[in-house]
Amino acid sequence: MPLAEDYLAALESGDPRRVLELFAPDAIVHSPLYGDLLALDFYPRLFADTGDSKLTLRTVFHAEKSIAFWFDFDWTLSNGTPAPFRVVDIAEVDDDGRISELHIVYDTANVREAFDALRP
Repeated sequence: MPLAEDYLAALESGDPRRVLELFAPDAIVHSPLYGDLLALDFYPRLFADTGDSKLTLRTVFHAEKSIAFWFDFDWTLSNGTPAPFRVVDIAEVDDDGRISELHIVYDTANVREAFDALRP
């Protein structure tokens, strides 16, 4: 299965170990909600904030050392609040085919208030 499909399936599973298998050990995730974090820190935080998610791939763009995937993220927060958005993830890939950096690009206007409400 190609990287984009593997990533979305792992992300939808909610299993950090499954997602992290696709990343280099020191990979960085750049997120508009969580900031810049090591992937091994980002995914446990994301999954702790997630009650459920349904991901629908729209399309994939390939370049020599990167791949971008555009998808719908029907996100339900851990408190039950729906926070859906459309997103483009841009993955920089190392020589082993693992993600070394992931840039998550989307407008947080529709989810920011619900996300911030998770924080005490």
